[in-house]
Amino acid sequence: MPKTLIVTNDFPPRPGGIQQFIHNMAVRQPAGSIVVYASSWRDRGDGKGRETARFDAEQPFPVIRDRTTILLPTPRATRRAAEILRAEGCDTVWFGAAAPLGLMAPALRRAGAGRLLGMTHGHEAAWAQLPGARQLLRRIGEGTDTLTYLGEYTRSRIADAIGPGPAARMAHLPPGVDEKTFHPGSGGAEVRERLGLTDRPVVVCVSRLVPRKGQDTLIEAMPRILAAQPDAVLLIVGGGPYQADLRRLAESTGVARSVVFTGPVPWSELPAHYGAGDVFAMPCRTRRGGLDVEGLGIVYLEASATGLPVVAGDSGGAPDAVLEGETGYVVPGGSAAAVAERVAELLGDEALRRKMGEAGRRWVEDAWRWDLLAERLGVLLAGA
Repeated sequence: MPKTLIVTNDFPPRPGGIQQFIHNMAVRQPAGSIVVYASSWRDRGDGKGRETARFDAEQPFPVIRDRTTILLPTPRATRRAAEILRAEGCDTVWFGAAAPLGLMAPALRRAGAGRLLGMTHGHEAAWAQLPGARQLLRRIGEGTDTLTYLGEYTRSRIADAIGPGPAARMAHLPPGVDEKTFHPGSGGAEVRERLGLTDRPVVVCVSRLVPRKGQDTLIEAMPRILAAQPDAVLLIVGGGPYQADLRRLAESTGVARSVVFTGPVPWSELPAHYGAGDVFAMPCRTRRGGLDVEGLGIVYLEASATGLPVVAGDSGGAPDAVLEGETGYVVPGGSAAAVAERVAELLGDEALRRKMGEAGRRWVEDAWRWDLLAERLGVLLAGA
């Protein structure tokens, strides 16, 4: 059976969306076909690596950890990847994130890899805008057989950087949604009751708390939302470095009593927290001259799978996760007025919420299921 070596920094138990993307794709490949070479992860708690060791032991494939917490395409790491490739009998290499690890591609091809595939995410689109990084991205495109892309936004920017030959070999491969985990009736009523929100209209935002995600714009939109829906509450789910600033903003805006922060929530409880909302909103925006941009926004699709209408920002590839006017709306990410208008419209129209939520659920089932996308990856790894 053909075997694939995954070379990646992004692998659980390290948290993050790319980590979940790669892991969900890996566990759905045929048994015996995957080997993982990943960076180490400094566990919380005792710091002795027990969490990582337990996780690795539970996987249906070997996981080989590098001694470093950040795997870079250094000569040492490249030699180690080549050794694993030969020892495990792998004939294909899959880079979890093409930049920068795809720079290993020529050496791994010399070591025996017949096919090399690199996944791209939002940060490769940012690389495409910087002269030095752009040259490295072109080298990665030339060294690999296929680069995948999340959506049209990331494809267009990366294709422009890597040139016509490599660009012709790009393939669409977004992350998927577990429609059996994220679904209507996922436990939202219990979360509402626990938080004292049972009889209130709830706008929910599930995301890491960083400026790009737009939780500040949601808070700034709340006075207008409350004018239309006086009992409305904004439920902000997640942790991150922006939390203290957001709390201060809620106080200074005068809406602190209508904003609830949950802090970090375990992965297993996220579906119920989506389900606690009537509307999902994350008005993400592009920052730093295009270097800080949303690659896709899987949270919109998880919300759709849960049966919620969504209000998305217009950053990067976020609009690719929304059918405008069917599963939700796309608004300028920095516009509190635009966010308030759409959120208030949805909170005030139960029939529209139901219609959009049902359309979003159907779309996820038809196009965004993990099994469909993992099968597409298997075809790409096979060389088709």
